Amino acid sequence: MVFMIATLRGEITQIEENALIVEAGGVGLRVFVPKPLKEQMKTGEAIFLFTHLVVREDDWKLYGFEIQADRELFTTLLGVDGVGPRTALAVLSSLNLETVERAVFSDEPDLLSRVPGVGKKTAQKMILYLHDRLKPVSGIERIASMSDSDSEVLAALTALGYSVVEAQTAIQAIPKDAPEDVEERLRLALQQFTRK
Repeated sequence: MVFMIATLRGEITQIEENALIVEAGGVGLRVFVPKPLKEQMKTGEAIFLFTHLVVREDDWKLYGFEIQADRELFTTLLGVDGVGPRTALAVLSSLNLETVERAVFSDEPDLLSRVPGVGKKTAQKMILYLHDRLKPVSGIERIASMSDSDSEVLAALTALGYSVVEAQTAIQAIPKDAPEDVEERLRLALQQFTRK
């Protein structure tokens, strides 16, 4: 029997290393969530999640996501040979959907291989598998349009310790009329972090 819990609404009663305990109807459910989502939550807050239940013979685990598109990406990643729930969650913890789309549609496995636990072979498998199954939500032209200089800025920011999600966000905030010079764009991107 396939048992599916599609959504969950409740109150966060506890925050664990990689999961939230969400109380719903008097029952505390452990929900594994991507790291960026976990880090913005506080105990006592109400939460609504799109969920996916992974059932193994001796183990049932519930995974939760803020938006439906993230849940769809998670379930699609589970179809990749050698990718289990832990790796799929690591992808969503390290990269946003737009970055995954860019990696897939611009054939950039290096972006995916930055995820802990994802080697080059697995990254290549993900790209091949996702190419026909992923519908670009944010417009393939925009994803594939990152210039070479912005790719260098992304690499520099991740080398400085920022996550790919943080780096992407900072690059997107660079003014449209900014010069293409890598050093100047890196300086502008770093300014986004000092404003926070």
